[in-house]
Amino acid sequence: MSNPTNTNNRTYLRWMWGIFAFFWLCFLGLLGLIGAGVFGELPTFEELENPKNALATEIYASDGALLGKYYIQNRSYTRFEELSPFLIQALIATEDIRFRSHAGIDFQGTVAIGFYTLFGKKRGSSTITQQLAKNLYPRTHRPNIFKLGIYKLREWITAVKIEKRYTKDEIIALYFNTVEFGNNAYGIKSAARTYFNKSTKDLTLPEAALLVGILKGTTVYSPVRNPEKALARRNTVIDQMVKYQVIPEAEAEKFKSQPLKLDLHPQTHDAGLATYFREYLRQYMLDWCENNPKPDGSKYNIYKDGLRIYTTLDSRLQEHAEAAMVQHMTALQASFDQHWKGRAPWGKDESLLIRGMKQTDRYMDMKEQGLSEAEIKEVFKQPVAMRLFDWKTPGYFRDTVLSPMDSLRYAKRLLHTGFMAMDAKNGNVKAWVGGINIDHSQYDHVNITAKRQVGSTFKPIVYAQAIDNGFNPCTPIPNQPVTFEDFNNWTPKNYDGVNGGSMTMFEGLAKSINNIVAYLMKQVGPESVMELSRRMGIQSVMEPYPSLCLGTFDISLFEMVGAYSAFVNKGLAAKPVFISRIEDKSGNIIAQFNSETSEAFSEETAYVMSQLLKGSVKIGTAGRIRYRYGLHNEIGGKTGTTQNNSDGWFMGITPEMVLGCWTGADDRAVHFRTTHLGGGANSALPLVGIFLQKAYADKRVDWKPGKFQPPASLSTDISCAPYAVLPPDSIPVE
Repeated sequence: MSNPTNTNNRTYLRWMWGIFAFFWLCFLGLLGLIGAGVFGELPTFEELENPKNALATEIYASDGALLGKYYIQNRSYTRFEELSPFLIQALIATEDIRFRSHAGIDFQGTVAIGFYTLFGKKRGSSTITQQLAKNLYPRTHRPNIFKLGIYKLREWITAVKIEKRYTKDEIIALYFNTVEFGNNAYGIKSAARTYFNKSTKDLTLPEAALLVGILKGTTVYSPVRNPEKALARRNTVIDQMVKYQVIPEAEAEKFKSQPLKLDLHPQTHDAGLATYFREYLRQYMLDWCENNPKPDGSKYNIYKDGLRIYTTLDSRLQEHAEAAMVQHMTALQASFDQHWKGRAPWGKDESLLIRGMKQTDRYMDMKEQGLSEAEIKEVFKQPVAMRLFDWKTPGYFRDTVLSPMDSLRYAKRLLHTGFMAMDAKNGNVKAWVGGINIDHSQYDHVNITAKRQVGSTFKPIVYAQAIDNGFNPCTPIPNQPVTFEDFNNWTPKNYDGVNGGSMTMFEGLAKSINNIVAYLMKQVGPESVMELSRRMGIQSVMEPYPSLCLGTFDISLFEMVGAYSAFVNKGLAAKPVFISRIEDKSGNIIAQFNSETSEAFSEETAYVMSQLLKGSVKIGTAGRIRYRYGLHNEIGGKTGTTQNNSDGWFMGITPEMVLGCWTGADDRAVHFRTTHLGGGANSALPLVGIFLQKAYADKRVDWKPGKFQPPASLSTDISCAPYAVLPPDSIPVE
């Protein structure tokens, strides 16, 4: 007879095993259903090989410096080899000590978590691979308990797939590329640059521990918002490294005693070098992406695809250009304010302000709301809090209370500028300064669409056409008024109204004599000058009138710099180019760029023109670039000043570079009253002079002064070149 107790035990065991088997089968069935995509599709192997994280597009200078990024999330890709070993050690010690031994799921840790939960201790159990799965394929909404379980199982399956597809090192790199570190830093590369201004490879152990510590809570452990908590968390990570014998305790104590040493460089779209250039490049790239699809037909996205744009800019020359701009424009604005002290530059006629008011967002919003003109004007008289650009204030902005109309009066008085430097031989743009401050004014004065009247900087093109047609620069030309009978007897006058005698083309260009350039224009004709300007790359609208010789039409600085390259580059005009190549996120070259050149005139004409432009610097209107800035190497140039001194220009050439600068107010009615102050020699030339001083003094830049090289055989007589330097007080104005 069987023992009832044994029978009950066997029954109990059968039930227990049956329940266990039932739950196990249910669990396996649930895994099967999840794997089959019943609860949502799992990532395919193809998706695992190409995880779709939004990667920032990076912009690089020709010397390798990172100029900036375009992004929705500020994330850049980093390879495992680029990671500091301290980062890897800190992450594994803190998040997943058995990372190297498990296959995506740490069952030992998962079982242990149950015991911790029984004793009321909260502790995470997700492996690095599971966390990566969660980062790559995030939960779309806040789940309930059942859905949370489903999500966890999905992450398990994805983690196992990831382990099959990637090496452990690749998983570590992927993890660091996907996590957020706060302060608009996504991925370890952005975090290292944001918090320490370093590459990931150069991070020290305390820095690596801090960044790993931030991952527990980007707000709670932010070293910017909560430095004390961030410090404590960093030290906890260091303790974990001691616990698992990564570093000895004595060394850890030394690291823990160190304070947080941040070198904050928040990554924003409008900060850093070349802000105007980067905005121009962004617009260019949007158009490029639209017209250059990927091999699969889809379009590149500069905010998500992690492109690498290698530009022609030199970060060191860009630094010097921006520093020169600040130095010059600060002084020029102070001079302008003193010049007009107690007076409005536009006089008593305030129609300029009314036009400005109607262009503001404030005005247009009120107009849409149905307010009358009288009501709007009344609002514009009421003081409000605002920020104003101010050269005198640290950071160049000051907070104040002012009426919108008074702020318009203030803004209209501000002077603006554009500067560009280009390698004359290959068209590579080396520096680009579009304005005084992009936060104050987004208008880019280098942009090819930004056109202003060029004045006398156009005269060398007329001279070049004459020389290319056989005129000898040493032949005396009468300094007498020239009348164009076929154009309503138009007769230009010299700036100073003085006529008489004769002079060579050297002296005529150096002193910017209108009679001389008008004489040459009458000989060669407006049509031929227009044709030459087109060959030199100028596409702006102009008419074949004799007034071309005085530069009475609008051209962009971008075009003028390209045109002047023909004077340096043996008669070949180089179209400015600002990108050398574009790579995808994997480093594959997807586009390359080279400058286009066009033959403008002969090599001999180019050399003769370089000597004529040297004359302008030696004895002419551009003379102060030598006596004030001490630049005695081979430099040529031409100043330009438009009617009422509204626009000041200087175009400069060296054997290596073409440099161009424009200055003026946004509204042409705002200007200096005298050419002594408002002429190109005073308003534009100094920026170029300061830039050249800084560039030549910088030993990091491989840019040595050279010489203009004559052609193998020179038939043009230039023996009259007046290269005797005159004293400063005899330098003419334009």
